[in-house]
Amino acid sequence: MTVPARILIVDDDESMNKTMSLVLKRKGYDVAVSLNGADAIEKVRFQPFDIIFMDIKMPVMDGVETFEKIRAIRPDAVVMMMTAYAVEDLIQKALREGAYGIIYKPLDIEKTIAAIENVKKKNEGMLILVVDDDPGTSSSLQVILENKGHRVGIASTGEQALQMAKEKLYEIIFIDMKLPVINGLQTYLAIKKIHPDVIAVIITAYRQEMSDLIDCATKESAYSVLYKPFDMESLLKIVDEIAKKKQNARAGPDLP
Repeated sequence: MTVPARILIVDDDESMNKTMSLVLKRKGYDVAVSLNGADAIEKVRFQPFDIIFMDIKMPVMDGVETFEKIRAIRPDAVVMMMTAYAVEDLIQKALREGAYGIIYKPLDIEKTIAAIENVKKKNEGMLILVVDDDPGTSSSLQVILENKGHRVGIASTGEQALQMAKEKLYEIIFIDMKLPVINGLQTYLAIKKIHPDVIAVIITAYRQEMSDLIDCATKESAYSVLYKPFDMESLLKIVDEIAKKKQNARAGPDLP
């Protein structure tokens, strides 16, 4: 069962809060509201939210100041600023501080839903396939990647990987070059015929022995090569780079 996105609406306009909350709840989201920055900060302190819609112009503590205090509590907080006013100085400050974007009142509900879904996809992580006949390597990568929020499948042969790629659209595939029957290069090329945009990261413990296959895979647009034993920091950096590129590609011209 899919967990609904958790949303916090922060606006001193009670009518606005009520209307927006009602619309989003009808769409199946889990919604909380705050009428001021201080209450929003307390809510965030006790519960993480997938996305926070924050009015910029509020009395006592404006939206940007509230956003700064929330980021001090939860550095990864995703905040979408809202405004009905021409407050360019506050808008630019919010963006410099790392706000996810700006939406203008009256809200375009389709753009609002699109922003929520983009953030939700980001939080769900990516669908990753690890193809390696070494169970230790596969299980280690699975644990590390799943701990980072990604969904991970494992295949021990090229044939199994090919079948899994027919059933699901994997975003990243880690492929060992030395596989039984169908080697890593053959596996990559076969999967690429099914999903031309697949991103492959080649993995191997045999730098010299597999050099020809690695060169061919690189010429066929393999994203990178990692040598065993892995530097996990480098591996996770590659995954983050790919995730950011995919997130930017998903965002339309009107969304960040």
